[in-house]
Amino acid sequence: MVNQGILPLIRSHDVHRKPEWLKVRAPGGQNFMRVKGLLRSLNLRTVCEEARCPNIGECFENLTATFMILGDICTRRCGFCAVTHGRPVGLDREEPHRVAHAVQVLGLEHAVITSVNRDDLDDGGASIFAATIREIRETSPGCTVEVLIPDFKGSRRALEGVLAAKPDILNHNTETVPRLYREVRPGAKFERSLELLERVKRFDPSVLAKSGLMLGLGEQWEEVLDTMRDLVRVGCDILTLGQYLRPSMNHLPVDRFVRPDEFRELKGIGEAMGFKHVESGPLVRSSYHAGQQARAIEDGLRLLPEDPHTANVQRPISNVQRPTSEM
Repeated sequence: MVNQGILPLIRSHDVHRKPEWLKVRAPGGQNFMRVKGLLRSLNLRTVCEEARCPNIGECFENLTATFMILGDICTRRCGFCAVTHGRPVGLDREEPHRVAHAVQVLGLEHAVITSVNRDDLDDGGASIFAATIREIRETSPGCTVEVLIPDFKGSRRALEGVLAAKPDILNHNTETVPRLYREVRPGAKFERSLELLERVKRFDPSVLAKSGLMLGLGEQWEEVLDTMRDLVRVGCDILTLGQYLRPSMNHLPVDRFVRPDEFRELKGIGEAMGFKHVESGPLVRSSYHAGQQARAIEDGLRLLPEDPHTANVQRPISNVQRPTSEM
């Protein structure tokens, strides 16, 4: 993104600490402990914990969590991800039942299910996604279900198996701009991810399609806009934009910290492009405010409350160009 001459550009090597807008309160409330205890008792995992999400305290305290199925070992080695990679062993076919039980016990109105990549399985784990959706439908019929799926190596059959179980929202993150795929998402292809999102609408137009990007990996401003246009073109309804944070020194470095005003601008631009909702802010992650997004879109309303880092500001939405291409 561009420095407009008003605020100094902050690059990761210029600072020893994160900017103020990236600091969060340490988790530990009553509901936080309740969610953690339930997850442990049912031998369930969340991407909130595995990916070291900065919003875990807020989300657990609000009795929300993103369940991570298909184990805790990923067959891919993405440069940004904190989840363990390697060779998974076995498949837990009782997991859908335990996830549905947790959703029921917590009384969730919106459940989010994601997974590691399981390229070792013929269907990439699609059958377990489908079974989890169906189990939740049976035990918690009033709960909306969102799935955040891998690309299943482009398998149409695997994707359609998940869609046949009728999720309310199907999320597949493009993560970054096409130029950075080889470094950020080895094993993935931008075109394959776009095709997956387009197939969602072809199979079932009633399903909301969703995707997300991390910023601060070295992308250029115009590249982000081009990627957003591509997502709108294939029918993506919801977009999330957040700051990439380096999980460890073994992961890709942060190229720079993107300022809250830039996230605000991208939100306005995205809404002008045609997204039904754009969740954009430094601490935004794929499932942040997911339930509120679903309810707001269903009711035809603008999402409230918004991300605290982007609330109560004017949103420039009329101009989708930028005077320079630096980001």
